[in-house]
Amino acid sequence: MDSIPTGRDTTSSSPNSKQELSYPSTNLKPNQVGETILYGIPIVSLVIDGQERLCLAQISNTLLKNYSYNEIHNRRVALGITCVQCTPVQLEILRRAGAMPISSRRCGMITKREAERLCKSFLGAHSPPKLPENFAFDVSHECAWGSRGNFIPARYNSSRAKCIKCSYCNMYFSPNKFIFHSHRTPESKYTQPDAANFNSWRRHLKLTDKSSPLEIMHAWEDVKAMFNGGSRKRTLPGKTFFLFFPLL
Repeated sequence: MDSIPTGRDTTSSSPNSKQELSYPSTNLKPNQVGETILYGIPIVSLVIDGQERLCLAQISNTLLKNYSYNEIHNRRVALGITCVQCTPVQLEILRRAGAMPISSRRCGMITKREAERLCKSFLGAHSPPKLPENFAFDVSHECAWGSRGNFIPARYNSSRAKCIKCSYCNMYFSPNKFIFHSHRTPESKYTQPDAANFNSWRRHLKLTDKSSPLEIMHAWEDVKAMFNGGSRKRTLPGKTFFLFFPLL
């Protein structure tokens, strides 16, 4: 297969572009404080378990300050982004770096890629990633007896678009309906479905091939970020509020 673009345009971006993302190429040691420029705003980072992670509370209080706690939390969950909790030592580093208030007792950290996805879902353009003609993602879910199908990005032009063709019955479903559609096969195992939440498809619908190329994984993430609701902005008072997020 030819290389798959991720849907992110890295060839032309003006310095004042709202979608500009800049990551410094530094090698940080564990617990060493760093800084990443995200949409023109410096965000404090730490290396945790070998990965550079950004402070979610700082992102929420700067880049996403016009959105409510519930809007940010629900979007993060829908995108499948999980926070990693800081240790007391790491929390103190964040306090001294100015990312967290002195009174803070915990802080969630997310990776650069997750921070990019979260911010892009609020601030970036919701255009589909560039994919080859007739391209389809091989996807599956394990709700009830589970099912498998082909997610066709070209047909995904609204949140309710019937863009998934079931591999078993060849019927088309929208993503939020497909997770409630299942087929019992000899090798399938029944899994009790969640409550009837049609917006949870982003969490349940996954690429069938767990070892898919990184370009395809990123393209899949970009597709899931489309039509994710909530473009409404909310103006907050001039005071700075620190938002704290429960960890999944």
